[in-house]
Amino acid sequence: MTRDLTLIDENSWHLYIIECRTKELYVGICKNVAQRIGLHNTGRATRYTKYRIPVKLFYSEFCGDYGSARKRERIVKKFSREKKMALAEKIMTSHP
Repeated sequence: MTRDLTLIDENSWHLYIIECRTKELYVGICKNVAQRIGLHNTGRATRYTKYRIPVKLFYSEFCGDYGSARKRERIVKKFSREKKMALAEKIMTSHP
């Protein structure tokens, strides 16, 4: 679920999906989604996205603690592209 990230405790963890310049989807977790997207776009976040910038936020979800975020990340990383897109689309249609 996408939420206003300014209202969430800075120690909370989030799952995020970004879309790369190449249209590939990347799944990760972090505490500060906006800051992490900035790092991806400067090439300082991961080797995978370094050569695929610019990236844009496709989806984010509040997970609570680190363990919950890692567990959710492992699940979502196994999703097909279509299932990842459906996840984000479901949120967009339920929260216009």
